[in-house]
Amino acid sequence: MNDRLPFIPHELPPDDLNWQALVPLIGKANAAIARYDGLLQSLMNPAVLLSPITTNEAVLSSRIEGTQASLGEVLEHDAGLDTAKSPAISEDIREISNYRKALGMAEEALRDRQISLNFIKSLHAILMDSVRGQNKEPGQFRKTQNWIGRKGTPIENARFVPPSPLILQEHLEKWEHFLLQDGHDPLVQLSIVHAQFEILHPFMDGNGRIGRLLIPLFLYSRKCLNSPMFYMSEYLEAHRQEYYDSLLAITAENDWQGWIEYFLGAVVAQSDTNIRKARAILGLYEDLKEQFIKTTRSQHAIPALDAFFKKPVINTVDFIQLSHIPNKVTAGALLRKLSEADLVRILKKGRGRSPAIYVLPELVNIAEGKEVV
Repeated sequence: MNDRLPFIPHELPPDDLNWQALVPLIGKANAAIARYDGLLQSLMNPAVLLSPITTNEAVLSSRIEGTQASLGEVLEHDAGLDTAKSPAISEDIREISNYRKALGMAEEALRDRQISLNFIKSLHAILMDSVRGQNKEPGQFRKTQNWIGRKGTPIENARFVPPSPLILQEHLEKWEHFLLQDGHDPLVQLSIVHAQFEILHPFMDGNGRIGRLLIPLFLYSRKCLNSPMFYMSEYLEAHRQEYYDSLLAITAENDWQGWIEYFLGAVVAQSDTNIRKARAILGLYEDLKEQFIKTTRSQHAIPALDAFFKKPVINTVDFIQLSHIPNKVTAGALLRKLSEADLVRILKKGRGRSPAIYVLPELVNIAEGKEVV
């Protein structure tokens, strides 16, 4: 393939797949997703319990595109603690916040509509609002040629040149038609949907993040999941080079087989990680529930715990609002008891109009997959 020429996309679905080789992987991947969804359904409120994992997905998906902000920095920023080491980190945090907003909007929208090209453009508009790339036509498919390579690389030396804007709309419509088809194994279909979107690269910026957002949204829309909380960026970020190489092999060698095998393996591995984290979070919640009740002897113990699971780094104003504790004195006394019992930790003492900030360290560490607090 001449990388200087825009790529002409393959028709969907790809032909000549070795289904005999894929069947065992398809079985494993579908079983892994089903196990994870079963665990999600057993949780009283997965959106609350797994909120830190959702934030970590936004962090990691953005990191694949070059951001450096950590989960801890994002959570601290949410609580009003300005710890950004540089203007660049502050910009990273805005991008990550937009990712979470887009995911939240999408979940609500998909309750009564399907994924469509217009839906994807609305996601992109949220993702690119007031951040780097905002001048690159947020919410609009590109009308000019783009290419992939290191910053400053001329098109002649590009790693990959996506399809010409002259044929982009035609192939986007074919992609949308395939996405909405029934009769395919959903995980094989998803692997093709994700790869073809990245190949089409329909926006001037933000394509990778939109493509990864589509993974849980597709599974949710196809009712493989009861909530769109299956995130793969942790695996893809850890295996970034293999991820890129497998995608490039589709366009360079028509190797859809290798890509689908890679993607199904990633689903299995990420399912196991997600299950392990979800179980650890559930275990932490059940353990802390007893300790919060015993320590505070308050009717507000469980709402207080839920507030920390919604925002593991939280200021006293948000704590009062999320826990629905009726007054500051009661909330302050409860937080003091929790802090003295070492169940939560104070990050910043209140001063004047500036509220105190607390953290639930164990929850942050589980979400990040290592001890960071």
